[in-house]
Amino acid sequence: MLEARIENALNDQIAMECTASFVYLSMANWCEQEGLGGCAQFLYLHSEEERNHMLKLIHYINSVDGKAIIPQIQTIKNSWDGIRALLEEVYEHEKKVTASIHEIVGISQEIKDFRTQNFLQWYVDEQLEEETLVKDILDTVRLIGNGPQSLYYINKELEKRCNAEEAEAEA
Repeated sequence: MLEARIENALNDQIAMECTASFVYLSMANWCEQEGLGGCAQFLYLHSEEERNHMLKLIHYINSVDGKAIIPQIQTIKNSWDGIRALLEEVYEHEKKVTASIHEIVGISQEIKDFRTQNFLQWYVDEQLEEETLVKDILDTVRLIGNGPQSLYYINKELEKRCNAEEAEAEA
């Protein structure tokens, strides 16, 4: 059985992952409407990944006799001032998720909930990968700028990264 404080923190994380999934879905939709198919593909994939993170938390909570709570969906932004602004928002969100995961790990250590601490190690590792990936992409965007040729390159680069991620997942 989960202690109430850790159960509440994990349910808050479910809400954060759910929000991320819908935000990335909205971003993918915007990219698709802007003719940035590679960026859209990348964000659709990451929306699904965030949904899977949420499901993993739900299954964990339920498996240890806790009560997972499915969050209400909030209103999601539907447009951005450009791909750089969009990616900066993704990066800030990933840093917020990392901080939240670290907070829950701290709680699990404090209350000596080693099972939850062990479960969360996957999220710690995953967030390092996510932050690094988005920071690398954002650094590339900053380096090459926002012109039309830059958008073409960014779109192709994200499409290539997405295809590589999908191939790795299938392997």
